[in-house]
Amino acid sequence: MDALITAAARALGEGDPLGALQRVALREDAPALAVRGIAMAQMGVFEKATQLLRRAARVYGSSDALARARCNVAEAEVALASRDFGGADLTLGEALRTFIRHGDSQNARYTRLLQARRALLLGRVEEAEQAVAELDLLGAPAMTLAVAHLLELEVALRRGATRAARIALEHARSAAERARIPSLDAEVEHAARVLSLPAARVIVRGEARQVVLDEVESLLGSGHLVVNACRRTVHTLARVVTLATRPVLFDLLRVLAEAWPGAASRDDLARHVFGARRVDASYRVRLRVELGRLRAQLRDVADIRATPRGFALTPRHSMEVRVLAPPIEGAGGAVLALLADGEHWSTSALALVLGSSQRTVQRVLSSLAEDGQVRALGSGRARRWVAPPVSGFTTTLLLPTSTLFE
Repeated sequence: MDALITAAARALGEGDPLGALQRVALREDAPALAVRGIAMAQMGVFEKATQLLRRAARVYGSSDALARARCNVAEAEVALASRDFGGADLTLGEALRTFIRHGDSQNARYTRLLQARRALLLGRVEEAEQAVAELDLLGAPAMTLAVAHLLELEVALRRGATRAARIALEHARSAAERARIPSLDAEVEHAARVLSLPAARVIVRGEARQVVLDEVESLLGSGHLVVNACRRTVHTLARVVTLATRPVLFDLLRVLAEAWPGAASRDDLARHVFGARRVDASYRVRLRVELGRLRAQLRDVADIRATPRGFALTPRHSMEVRVLAPPIEGAGGAVLALLADGEHWSTSALALVLGSSQRTVQRVLSSLAEDGQVRALGSGRARRWVAPPVSGFTTTLLLPTSTLFE
């Protein structure tokens, strides 16, 4: 590797893409193409970056498998940054095997970080957590350490473990200070702000108040019966009941929980849950059937008793009821949470992450666009969706951890 390429690579490692381009802007050899591609990616020019990296991989050819693998990893990273998930997993897996075979531990480590990042973007929190836990960070450069700790932070936030998130934040901040890369410092400070912003609302006896992530964690460990509308689960100290795939049952439960300690009328339940305009006998029969199913799901944590007015939720062991509500209500909440990262998302990428059909996501996007909350760029297969930054609260608890989108 010649001196100019070495200097350009050092500039990239320090977060200085313009400095790297100044050294190799007019060169067409494979190393220079790769450096130019990475520099373009750092500046956010993803389409040009992909073209340059593919040209570099072709010039390297099959004679230099290690260099070609590095180009492929860089291209996969650009794809993840532009929210293109197709083929990235296969590319990263093949590159990782090449790095291991050639003893390139540094690039193998970084490839594992990208695999964890991809899993987290797709809502596969357990997979990302395991990948980060298995990383060997001994002797890793400061930039890699900062990225790894930021991933630990994001996993902890998805888990609602704010204490672990704060520890990861301090480690990430320390590593970023050593790395001296402005963009990395900015990413760490953005993550720090998330911990101090309101993340949800707690509803008790009809009154709502905003809470930050620390308060959410305390609430889930408080011993109350918590109806978590962010994840469609029911929490007690002894058990967590998930209703993520049973939206009708969860909607019934939420109406009952918000009415606690009083009762919710039969007509209110039918209107809120089934969308009934006129509640007749058929709706009341359906209501009894669904309430029977809900009783079976909650048998270890609560009962649902009939009252002259309707139905009331009765927690076991004299627990009180709390409703943890998301900051954004409705089907568009999860979509807005994903778009809040400021990147351009395709409909197919949103559908993949949310575990829904593209048609369903398109309907939600159209509704949000009518309200001016999102906008489309381009047309046809090149269309991408963006949203203005969400201010005043964090959408962390709205990000999917599994198939929660109905």
